[in-house]
Amino acid sequence: MIEIRDLYKYYGDRRAVGPLSATIEKGEIVGLLGLNGAGKTTTLRILACDLLPTSGTVRVGGLDVVDVPHEVRRRIGYLPDTPPVYLEMTVDEYLTFAAKLRGVTGADVEKRVDEALELTEVSSERDRPIGALSHGYRQRVGIAQAIVHKPEFVVLDEPISGLDPVQIVEMRDLVRSLGGEHTVVVSSHILSEIHETCDRIFVIRDGQIVASGTEKELSEALLSGMRVTLSLRVGQAGAARASQLIASVEGVTQVELAAETEGPGVASYRVALSRDTRDELTRAVVGAGFGLLELTRGERELESVFLELSKSSDEPARKKKKRKKPAAEPSAEEAP
Repeated sequence: MIEIRDLYKYYGDRRAVGPLSATIEKGEIVGLLGLNGAGKTTTLRILACDLLPTSGTVRVGGLDVVDVPHEVRRRIGYLPDTPPVYLEMTVDEYLTFAAKLRGVTGADVEKRVDEALELTEVSSERDRPIGALSHGYRQRVGIAQAIVHKPEFVVLDEPISGLDPVQIVEMRDLVRSLGGEHTVVVSSHILSEIHETCDRIFVIRDGQIVASGTEKELSEALLSGMRVTLSLRVGQAGAARASQLIASVEGVTQVELAAETEGPGVASYRVALSRDTRDELTRAVVGAGFGLLELTRGERELESVFLELSKSSDEPARKKKKRKKPAAEPSAEEAP
């Protein structure tokens, strides 16, 4: 378990983090979601014992990060936003070095390196210099060095930064695979990655956690219910009848036939729900003989929550009116 209580971090007079309190349970994958400059990296560096807090307490597995930082570091694997690799080393040499640096000894070193390579799917590159690897593979090596000593806790700062779409999907699967055996804290400003990867979300703004919970909990707290997209096989003349049926389901507050069509006899609807009634909605359309092709959450739902939560508390004060241009000085000819 990770326990954070009344954490503050100042750089001179500037408050970067605080007050911040949170609890992360064993085996959870928690996402720290916020705009650039919100305090995510500072918080993670304190968790990883890379930075001292100004005040407050942070306990990792019951150990205080200020009192026993070396013990905490043994339990944590940390990937900063830039992987801490030596480009001239081969992958195998670097991970062996990282394992020994973290206290792995004897025959366990080779075993741990093999396990980290297999989990991150970098075994095929183990004899290549890190400098010859693609950015995606370097990110994988960065995660491998973070887990090579089998830590209880893994801290990942923007692990998908700079990856292409295929690498993002692979990295997402890798991060998900770490849950359960490890407690994982991952930061990002990319909504889809937090949504796809994490069990719980902490939204951070101006150095404070302004909301926490699952996507569903955050959506229900800030939005009026839930939004789903429903695709049905309705036949030649069933679109209107299907729309009426959907509207009759308890909990449905609005039904809109989407302009886009997927083909003859197929209709898509955007449906607003006052609560999560997806199971009742599914039973109703299938029971009426319509073919259910797809039912998905609204793509922009979490985005709406995030935008609402990310608004700075002093944002109105920061929005200043445009200053009027001063009147031009009269020329010498125009002056009286």
